[in-house]
Amino acid sequence: MSTMTWKLGARALLAAASLAALAACGGEKPAPAPAAAAAPAPKPSDDAKWPAQAADATKLGFTADGLAALDARMAKSVADHDVAGMVGILVRHGEVADFKAFGVQSGDPATGAKMTQDSLFRIYSMSKPLTGVAMMQLYEQGKWQLDDPVTKFVPEFANLKVLTWDKDGKPVIGKDGKPVVVNPTKPATMRQLMSHTAGLAYGLCCTDPANDAFRKTEVLAAPNLDEMMKRMEAIPLLYDPGTRWSYSAAVDVQGYIVQKISGQKFGDYLKANVFTPLGMSDTSFYVHDDQKARFTDVYHWDKDKKALVMNEVRPDRPGFTDPNRLESGGGGLVSTAHDYARLCQMMLNKGTLAGHQLLKPETMALMTQNHIGPLGVNTDGTKAQGLPGVGFGLDFAIYEDSTKTGQPYGKGTFYWGGAAGTWFWIDPVNDLFFVGMIQSMGGARPDAMNYRADSAKLIYAALGQPPVAPVTEGPPMAQGPGAPPAAAPAPTKAPSKPN
Repeated sequence: MSTMTWKLGARALLAAASLAALAACGGEKPAPAPAAAAAPAPKPSDDAKWPAQAADATKLGFTADGLAALDARMAKSVADHDVAGMVGILVRHGEVADFKAFGVQSGDPATGAKMTQDSLFRIYSMSKPLTGVAMMQLYEQGKWQLDDPVTKFVPEFANLKVLTWDKDGKPVIGKDGKPVVVNPTKPATMRQLMSHTAGLAYGLCCTDPANDAFRKTEVLAAPNLDEMMKRMEAIPLLYDPGTRWSYSAAVDVQGYIVQKISGQKFGDYLKANVFTPLGMSDTSFYVHDDQKARFTDVYHWDKDKKALVMNEVRPDRPGFTDPNRLESGGGGLVSTAHDYARLCQMMLNKGTLAGHQLLKPETMALMTQNHIGPLGVNTDGTKAQGLPGVGFGLDFAIYEDSTKTGQPYGKGTFYWGGAAGTWFWIDPVNDLFFVGMIQSMGGARPDAMNYRADSAKLIYAALGQPPVAPVTEGPPMAQGPGAPPAAAPAPTKAPSKPN
């Protein structure tokens, strides 16, 4: 072998050894640093003005013809004078698919002030989910547990009795003319309070000693939450806690509990911890001076005049423009479609909106579970079992099985409504929600639109998901035209008698 050949071979061996050593040490060049995680793309709902302009609904999975049919049906209901006006908003994947206003918000149903997207509505029982959010914030802080007795926070209920009922579903009355009452088997729990199984009455209907006492003592017309509780402390429960679902004043009691645990006035707590972080600037327990021009009137169908007429203002309690009215967690708020849509999107986002985490995902999961087992949600309060396929979570109802309900919603859709006809549902399976705002109380036009049922059929048809069976019944507490009777909070066959 020549000297040159040996030298070349040695150099090759040396080079190979050097490369091997470099490889063992990670290579000749340092490994590139991992790329910084890209900031998440901003969502439309991150904007404080959201929801506003509708996106291309076809990109969200809806057909243009399907949503046109929805709009046409809403417009027709206004033209037919089912209601004077309405606002509806449909959102999917965090983007607005449809946001329309129809008719008038106040004055003459034909010539009054035009309804707008930011018109202000009495949302009545749609206040309840907002109270539930406040309650669950305090739950996350360890301030209470679901199986705590209610009396831990409401000592006013320590001596509550329970009505007794005969085999015909009538309250038992003693020889002295007073109802026969007994001690509850077990004290009501916080879980039962948030799922309307704590046994409380409401006073909105029914002729029984508990509901009669609610009306006689004007519980819901109390000047403040402390006085409300004083008026409730001697009124018996309708039934043993945990034995029956019955719509009640439980969420008004929750407002009192939020106030007591937090040390803040209930309205102040909601504003600081719910409304402000959500950007719900128009939501409050009363209409402020600068909002009055946007405040809607309430109407009903007068069967004698065969016309839609404006309701008279109730003289027996403070009106919605009075800042001193009761801060009712069960039914006292005013809001807009814009504001309520932000609440719905937060819930659909599992507790977060625009960088603000109001609740943890596991808390939202807890709220949207069925907490009443087989009891079911009743439309009339007279049945031991409620609507098939419908359960109740923490301050709203849940569609559990569409094969039983005949409704087109995805499994686990949660919803509620208000006494003046407002309604909403949130469908996590299809990543959508709908909010409808009307103001109708006191009677509906024959053959009027059933807003919740009809809007759902049209929306899911536009999404290519028709109902599994004909939708024949609306949900409890949808008080607008075409809705079923309000849930009656007592197992009685007596006719409803509104307050």
